[in-house]
Amino acid sequence: MRLLTSTFRSVKHPIPIPIPHPKPNIVKPSLPSESSAVAKSKSELKACLKQHNGELSGGAKASRAGRPWVCACIVRGFNDQSEACEFEFKWKMVSRKLPRKKKNKEADDCSLTLLQHRQTALNKVKGMLDCSHLEIEWQMSTS
Repeated sequence: MRLLTSTFRSVKHPIPIPIPHPKPNIVKPSLPSESSAVAKSKSELKACLKQHNGELSGGAKASRAGRPWVCACIVRGFNDQSEACEFEFKWKMVSRKLPRKKKNKEADDCSLTLLQHRQTALNKVKGMLDCSHLEIEWQMSTS
């Protein structure tokens, strides 16, 4: 194998920049206290919502337009991050492709219609993927 620097002499060697390696995503065996694990996931969820709503720094730029965000659905039980990402991708794709009904003038009706749209998309995803091991919790309160 021939190095590029031997072929292209004008190319300078870059200064090596140490790249921090992310911590490996280790799946831990079931914890002795499930309530502590649920409390941790709830606190992480609250932090993510605060980021999306701009209360904490680090939120995604794409989520700025829909502020304020509320938690409407929680899906738990993924085997790994890859499975979670595949599920999220399919859910978003199906949701985008579904036809939308005309918007109502009242904000509450629009929110409910959007949640129903997302739920319809989720039902279609359930037919595409094996979701039998997932726990899906809808929080459709209008308060």
